[in-house]
Amino acid sequence: MASTSIDVPRAAPPAYEKPAPGSDEEKKVVVQEETASIGVGDHTHRKLKSRHIQLIGIGGTIGTALFVQIGKGVLNGGPGSLFIAFTIWCTFILAITVSLAEMVTYLPISSPFIRFAGRYVDPAFGFAAGWNFFIFEAMLVPFEITACNVIIHWSDVVPAGGMIAIIICLYALINVLAVEWYGESEFWAALGKFVLIVGLILFTFVVMLGGNPLGDRFGFRYWRDPGAFTELYYEGTLGRFVGFLSCLIQASFTIAGPDYVSMAAGEAENPRVVLPRAFNAVFYRLTGFFVLGSLAVGILVPYNDEEMRSAFTSGAPGAAASPYVVAMNRLQIRVLPDIVNAMVLTAAFSAGNSYVYCASRSLFGLALEGKAPKFLTKCTRNGVPVYCVGVVLMIALLSFLQVSNNAAVVLQWFVNLVTASQLLNFSAISVTYLCWYAALKAQGINRDTLPYKSPLQPFAAWYSLCGCFVMTFVGGYTVFLPGNWDVPSFLFSYTMIGVYPLLYFGWKLLKRTKIHKSEEVNLTENLKEIEDYHANYVPTPPKNFVDRALDWTFG
Repeated sequence: MASTSIDVPRAAPPAYEKPAPGSDEEKKVVVQEETASIGVGDHTHRKLKSRHIQLIGIGGTIGTALFVQIGKGVLNGGPGSLFIAFTIWCTFILAITVSLAEMVTYLPISSPFIRFAGRYVDPAFGFAAGWNFFIFEAMLVPFEITACNVIIHWSDVVPAGGMIAIIICLYALINVLAVEWYGESEFWAALGKFVLIVGLILFTFVVMLGGNPLGDRFGFRYWRDPGAFTELYYEGTLGRFVGFLSCLIQASFTIAGPDYVSMAAGEAENPRVVLPRAFNAVFYRLTGFFVLGSLAVGILVPYNDEEMRSAFTSGAPGAAASPYVVAMNRLQIRVLPDIVNAMVLTAAFSAGNSYVYCASRSLFGLALEGKAPKFLTKCTRNGVPVYCVGVVLMIALLSFLQVSNNAAVVLQWFVNLVTASQLLNFSAISVTYLCWYAALKAQGINRDTLPYKSPLQPFAAWYSLCGCFVMTFVGGYTVFLPGNWDVPSFLFSYTMIGVYPLLYFGWKLLKRTKIHKSEEVNLTENLKEIEDYHANYVPTPPKNFVDRALDWTFG
C-alpha cells in the first residue's frame, strides 16, 4: 500500500481556438471561468491555478504539529515507535487519498466530499459529516493561533491577547479578499514550509555525519543509547506498546492532506487535469515530509532529553520544544534556531490561514445543500463567502483561552478535539466511497471510463475505514488510566464521538431521510455543468516570466 501512487498522465487540455474579443463565445467562456455556478447559489470563482492547489495541499498538511508537537512522540514512544507509527499511518491516508481522488476528479464541485456524503449515502449522513468537518477545521484555527502566539511570545512586551487579535485580523484581511489573493498568499507561505522541512531533513543528514561545531559523528546513536523504544505508563512490553500507541495517535493528528486538496475543487481552474496531479503529490508529501521527518527527529534527540521534556511541560516560548531546535542547542549551533523559529511561525500562520479557508468553504457547502442557514451562501463580488469566513473567525476567538491557561494545556485540548473529528471525517470519506463504488456497480458504470480510477478498490476504502474508526475511540484512552482522569481532556477527546450520532439521527428524524439504494443514487447531478466548463475551457496565459516559471514548476 505504501508504494502505491496515483499515476495520472500529464495530458495537455484540448487545443481550442480562443474566441474573438467581445463575441458571444468569449462571454460564455468568461462566465464559466469566473463563476462556474455549479449548483444553485454557488458564486465562487474558478481562480486557483495548479500551483495554488499543489501548495494549498502542502499548506494544510504542514503546521506546527510536524515541527514542534512531533517531539512529544519521541518523548512518549522513542524514535523507533515514532518512525513505525508514522509509516503505518501514511498507508491509511494514502488509501483515503485514492478514494477521494476518484470521486472529486469525477465531480469537482464546492465542498465535494461533504456533499457526496449526502448524495451517495444519506442526506442525514451528509449533514453529520459536513458539520463534523466544519468543527474540525474551525477548531484548528485557534490551535494554530495559539501555536503562533507561543512562538512569537519571547517576552511580555506584547500581551498574549494583543498578539492573538493581530493574527485574527490578518486572517480576516487575507480571506475576505478575492480567492486568487488567498491562493497567492498561501502559495508563498506554503513554499516556505516546503523549504523548511526539506532544509531540516538535509540538516539532519549533515549533522549526523559530523557536520556540526562539535564534530560529533553521532549517526543513529540515540537509537542504541538510550534506545529506539521507551516505556510509557507501564514497564516492559506493555509500556513499550503504550508508547507506540501514543505515537500512532500523534500520527493520526499530524498527517493529513487529501481533504485540503478536495476543498479547493470548486474554485480550481481546469480541475479534471489539475486535481489528479495534486492528489498524486499527496503521496510524495507523505513519504517525504512525514516519514522522513519522523525519522529525522528520532535521529536528532534521545527520548530522555530533559530540555525538550521541560519545554513541553512548561509551555516554553518560541519553538523551544521543537526537536530540531533542541538538537541545535545540543550541538552548540548558533543563529540557526532563530531562523527555524521564524520559519515555524510562518508555517503556523499559513496552516491557520488554510484552516480558515477550508472551514469557511465547508460551511458554504452545507449552506448550498440547505444544511446551514441560507444567508451563508452570500458571496462578495470577488466570489468570497463572506459570512462563512466571519463565522470561522468568531470561533477563532477561542484562542483567547490561552490568556488564562497554560499554552501547552490549551494546545493539548485542541489536539484532542480535532483528532477525534479528523478520524470521524476520514471514516465518513471511506463510507462515502464504498457507497459510490456500489452505486457505480449497480448502475452499470465502468470505472475505467472515469477521469481517474483509483487502485486497490474497494479494499483500500475498507482498510482506511477500519483503521480510522478504531483509532477514533483510542485517541483519548489515557484519561481512563489509573490516576489520569481529567474532565477537560475527556470532553475534548470524546465530545465529537457523541455529537456525531446526535447530528445524524437528529437530522434524520427532522427531515425523515432515507439511506440511498445503490441503484437510485444520483451520479449525474451537476455533471453537465462540469462537462460544459471543460468543453469550453480556455487556459489563461501567464502574465509574465515568473508566472510561466512557477506554472511549469508546480503544474
